[in-house]
Amino acid sequence: MFIDRAKIHVRGGDGGNGVTAFRREKFVPRGGPSGGDGGNGGSVYVESTEGMNTLLHFRYNPEHQAGRGRHGEGAKRHGANGEDITLQVPVGTVITDDATGDVIHDFTLPGEKILIAAGGRGGRGNAQFASPVNRAPRRHEEGRQGQELWLTLELKLIADVGLVGLPNAGKSTLISRISAARPKIADYPFTTLEPNLGVVDLGDFKTFVVADIPGLIEGAHAGAGLGDRFLRHIERTKLLLHLVDVSGLAQDPVADYRTVARELEAYSRQVAAKPKIVVATKLDAAPAGSEEDQDRLKEFKAFCEREGLEFRAISAATGRGLKELLRAVERRLDALRKEEIEEEAVAKVA
Repeated sequence: MFIDRAKIHVRGGDGGNGVTAFRREKFVPRGGPSGGDGGNGGSVYVESTEGMNTLLHFRYNPEHQAGRGRHGEGAKRHGANGEDITLQVPVGTVITDDATGDVIHDFTLPGEKILIAAGGRGGRGNAQFASPVNRAPRRHEEGRQGQELWLTLELKLIADVGLVGLPNAGKSTLISRISAARPKIADYPFTTLEPNLGVVDLGDFKTFVVADIPGLIEGAHAGAGLGDRFLRHIERTKLLLHLVDVSGLAQDPVADYRTVARELEAYSRQVAAKPKIVVATKLDAAPAGSEEDQDRLKEFKAFCEREGLEFRAISAATGRGLKELLRAVERRLDALRKEEIEEEAVAKVA
């Protein structure tokens, strides 16, 4: 099951108490204070890993507490420290403080590890308070409480290319043809109920990751259909492929394109402004040589040219146009990576 959002409670372990004690040994009169310190409480850490792709394990286990420190003992014995715990999250997880809404950390690389809830410090025993003017102190410290937080975990898939479009626009068929992903494919809307990831092999050891996002309908930003709750997964993508059905089943490709474009704009202007390639799909579904369907395709292509949008036409079922589309995606990704490198170089100089 794919779970991309979870709320959890974390707490560092409480520190152990110090102790008031005095030496009581034969032939050692007035042995002095010997109360040991309490141990420190364990801390809660969060670490990103590539071996996970869901937050499912947090859905049914929201409470996470580190071990508490043991109390100090006589003979200046220090209490044992509490055991730390480390929570594993997928790469792409964003951790937010539920109380303030502040983002604590965004895990973008595997192996990142942060302290999320510190354990409490152990209290000092009375041996720590001995001084030349107070050789027999009768006080000690209580252990401090560990840090406690409610957190929201939100997973944003990390992909190079995101597929968007109306339900049944052909997104699942396309990702199944260009990668090893095997999403559910059927001839009815909302076949895809959760995002799917696939790795596309371009040859010469070059690959890119593509994300198939459940279809959007008009009013998705207000919760219609599956809403826009999955659109967070394309916030990190470099390039969007906007799929539009141009078969005989489509009423108006231009209107369909504008519907999804409005929903992207309503969700986030940054997402709507991402570089994109418009892909006309299901060329195989149109009757061969149908003048009406040819006119529909020409009109949609002309619209894209007027809007300055790169246009491609494919049939994922037959493979028509797929090689050309992948070459276009490769060129755009190479250009975007080059721009990123140049921007980083300028930033370092500045």
